Amino acid sequence: MILFDDLLNADNLSQAIDGLAREFRDEHRLPDIHQLGLVVPDVEAAAARLEARGIGPFFIAQGAPVFWCERGEKRSFVGRMGIAYQQGVELEPLEPGEGSDFYRCCLDPEGRIVVQHLGFAVPDVDEWAGRLEASGVPVWIRGRLKLGPVSSDFAYMDSVEQCGFVIEFICWRLFGRPFRPPAAVFHTVGRLEKWSGKRCLSA
Repeated sequence: MILFDDLLNADNLSQAIDGLAREFRDEHRLPDIHQLGLVVPDVEAAAARLEARGIGPFFIAQGAPVFWCERGEKRSFVGRMGIAYQQGVELEPLEPGEGSDFYRCCLDPEGRIVVQHLGFAVPDVDEWAGRLEASGVPVWIRGRLKLGPVSSDFAYMDSVEQCGFVIEFICWRLFGRPFRPPAAVFHTVGRLEKWSGKRCLSA
């Protein structure tokens, strides 16, 4: 188990992140780490802790993916997540949610922030997931988030045994075209949430 505080307390955060699953990433020619998926008991509390350390502010939202298929079985999942950036890396705290134990099984009994998955921004989720599947790493969850013209396809790979982390492939789309939302968008919305007193949006 890797705790996010251990990465924050490293002499160089960027180097610490770049060292995660390095051998596995090189072997499979994965791109640079785009995201750290962080499992937490409470997203708002975790965001407040990290914001006190100068990270964020976090955009926080709750809702259900329009598609969630876990080990080949379609399920209904509802959860809450946050997004902020630190030194170019997206931080995504996630609560256990309801409808799956995927995040819940990684909760730390002491409530600490656990690094569950490493996310990689790619132009085609299924293509990259297929590459790992061909090497013996199956898809754990295939899903999609959608809000108006914006969607996010994602695939979680069952790679913990091979590299110690779940590997996630992510592709954001706007009107069907791949794009990457700027960090400033999430931070601006996070500021507005805090200013309005409504810390979590419902998607």
